[in-house]
Order: sequence, then C-alpha cells, then structure tokens
Amino acid sequence: MKISDFKKKQLRDGFQNVSELRQDLVSGDWMIVATGRAKRPDLFIKREKEKFEQPISECPFEDPQVTGHGEPLLIYYKNDKRRRLKGIKKLVREWSLQVVKNKYPYLGPGDCSKVYKEGPYTLMDGAGFNEVIITRDHKQHLALMSLNKVEEVIKSYQERYLALMNHKCVNYVFIFHNHGLKAGASIPHPHSQIIALPVIPADVRRSIRGAKEYHDRHRRCVHCKMLEWEKEEKRCVFQNEHFIVFTPFVPRVNFELRIYPREHQSNFEKITEIERKYLAEALWQALFRLCRGLKNPSYNFFIHTAPCDGKDYGYYHWHIEILPKTATWGGIELGTGVEVLLVKPEDVAKYLRKIKIK
Repeated sequence: MKISDFKKKQLRDGFQNVSELRQDLVSGDWMIVATGRAKRPDLFIKREKEKFEQPISECPFEDPQVTGHGEPLLIYYKNDKRRRLKGIKKLVREWSLQVVKNKYPYLGPGDCSKVYKEGPYTLMDGAGFNEVIITRDHKQHLALMSLNKVEEVIKSYQERYLALMNHKCVNYVFIFHNHGLKAGASIPHPHSQIIALPVIPADVRRSIRGAKEYHDRHRRCVHCKMLEWEKEEKRCVFQNEHFIVFTPFVPRVNFELRIYPREHQSNFEKITEIERKYLAEALWQALFRLCRGLKNPSYNFFIHTAPCDGKDYGYYHWHIEILPKTATWGGIELGTGVEVLLVKPEDVAKYLRKIKIK
C-alpha cells in the first residue's frame, strides 16, 4: 500500500488523527509518530536559556598546553600555515585549531590482542585512543562559525582519522560532537572528540548489518535507495552539489537531521578537498537552521562511516546524524529506546527550510 493509499484509508475510516507506525528502512525498527498529539515545530523552541557557561579564566581549553594537555597532535594557525610547536606563548596567541590527547580518556594503552573470560562474560583491555579537537574561540560554536572555520574542523577530523585508522588496536574511528549541557558536554568551550576503538560500536554494527542485508536482497545500497526518495524535497532541508540534509522518514528523535553524500561513498576519510568544502556548507546549514529555529538547543552529532578493520564495506554509505535534545525521556522511551515523535519529520523539514540564512 502506498503512503497516499494509507492516508485515503485513514480518511475513509475516520482515523485521520491517529498515530503512525513507521519502519526504518535500514534497521527494520518501528517508530511511533504520535500525530494525534502532534505539536507545531515552533513549540519545540527552547523557552529558558540554558545556564552552561564558564569564565575564560577557568577554561581548560583556552591554553591547552598550560592546563597540561601536552603537545598538540595536530595544529592549525590563524594564517593557515602549519608548523611544529616552537614556543608555548607564541602558540597560544596564534593557533586556530588544535587536537590534543584527552586528559581524561575513555581508552588508553593496552593489549587488544588478548580476550579474557570471566564466567559467561568476555572482556579485554580498554585499548585505544581518545583525542579532543579544540577550536580557538571560547563562545563561537559551529553554527556561528564561518564556512572556512567549519571546513577546518572537518579537515582536522579527516587528518586525525587517517592518522589513527592504521594502528594495530583500531578497528573503528568514531567522531562526535556534544553541544550543550543536555547533550553531555562537560566543558562549554566548543570541541569535538575522536575515539579509536578495537571493536565496532553496537549502533554502527546494526547500521552495517542492515545495509548488508538490504544489499544482499536487492543488489544495491539501501541508503542510495533512500536518497532517491528524499531528493523529492518533502523532507529535504538543504542540498548542494555533493551533499543533502534531510529529516529521515523514521527519525529517532524530534528534529533529527542527517547529512549524506549524494553519490555513493563508504568512507568519510576519502572525501576530496572539494567535497570537504561542500560538506562544511551542508553541516553549517543544518546546525545554523537548528540553532536559529530552536533557539540554540543542545545536540549531538556523529559520523557513521565504514570500519577500518580491513574488510570490504562497499555496500555501506557514510553519513552524519544530528540529534537535538528536545524532550525528556519517560518510561516508553527508556523501555523501548525510542522517543515518541510529536512532530512529523515532514513538518520539521518545512519549518527548517523557512529559516532565514544570514
């Protein structure tokens, strides 16, 4: 039954205001769109300003070397020239972005080759890497940056991914960004993180498995099939020559956005310099519209890309997922892992498309 037929059936049966169950094309999971309790998109605007501030004098990311983060693993300067660290004072005045080891890492040195048993359970050393990407301005988060600065951030993601992916204990490199207290950011100074793991995270594993199963059945990429539909602009928020921003048909949370390469690509780290510029535009458009439309909500975004474990993942399609924090989870969300959607993704896309760009 086509969606138009489904709507006709609802109207015929007098159930035009009932909720919808929508099935995700990749995972097969069902989500609830509570259209009978639907809200206007503008009712999700944050009414109270979140108190998440820290004086510059107390910020550990203003002078990372002074606060004990060690020599930068990667550094960009404001004049766009990259060179080795020569003096702390000079560095503090001139750097634009730097990547440092996380002072309190999730993972660290260890032996990833040994797996241990404890009764019925399996465990191994927490071997891996945890790095922090810090931008210079204390208050200028990504939605307020210039496109050049956003591209610089993406370039640092790519460079550090390439540096980490070939380590013996690394099978997956996970890049993520927390913005705001409700999104789990512990320091307000804008920063992203990279975690290089010896295992493939569960959510990524499910995404890959769903993509492979669809490819085995239909001999094509499930995400490419999805993009064919999304390009019709019903849920499209923004698109350029290389990337598309849209609200997924089955979002996990209200106002979720995704960014996909328009052409099939499995690996984020292989994007070209030109594609990186277009990706910066797409990411900025998505974050600016969310920031303007919802009055700077807390959000998380992360990159899902093919693992770097040496296997062939040609059927996978890398992408970015952006998840705003617009609701407090209750029993149904905690028990099912699914946020009940109180606004249709189609209405979200329409609302965000209307946001005026500066």
